[in-house]
Amino acid sequence: MNRRTFFSLTAIALASSLAACNTPPSANEAASKRQQTDAGVDGALKKLFAATPGAQAQADKAKAILVFPSVIAAGLVVGGEYGEGALRQGGTSIGYYKTSTASFGLQIGAQSKAVFLMFMTQDALDKFRTNDKGWTAGVDGSVAVAKQGANGQLDTATTGAPIVGFVLTNSGLMANLSFEGTKISKLDI
Repeated sequence: MNRRTFFSLTAIALASSLAACNTPPSANEAASKRQQTDAGVDGALKKLFAATPGAQAQADKAKAILVFPSVIAAGLVVGGEYGEGALRQGGTSIGYYKTSTASFGLQIGAQSKAVFLMFMTQDALDKFRTNDKGWTAGVDGSVAVAKQGANGQLDTATTGAPIVGFVLTNSGLMANLSFEGTKISKLDI
């Protein structure tokens, strides 16, 4: 198979996959998807609170929490991330969202992580919820990455921001990362 044929077949496969993703779900499929997402969100929050001292207290102060229980990141020179989750307010899901990020550069591999965005002010939450075209971290709002101090407690310098982000992997809370360029859009489920 020559290169042109390979790239053409790859483009056709990608286009058909994207078209399938845009097919609206039936009522039963949507309800099942919401249940599955909510179960994942519940599990991710339990892991965060168990693994990160101070995260529960931070969550209790938040106006709402956006949780992506499984964001898959993969790359081979060109990389990307994708995940689906829910916005929780008062322990109840009030909306469903997807996150995606593209990247370029020297990279290889794949990983899964849970991503949490805690909206600490009503203004930050309102700006997020009223953005119909999607919300991009670093453009529509800045996200302070929560850091743990040497004593294991959350660093108060980062937890006082309008939006506080947490990233949890199997090895624990990640630090020294950026949410810049992360695109979040509403899901119709």
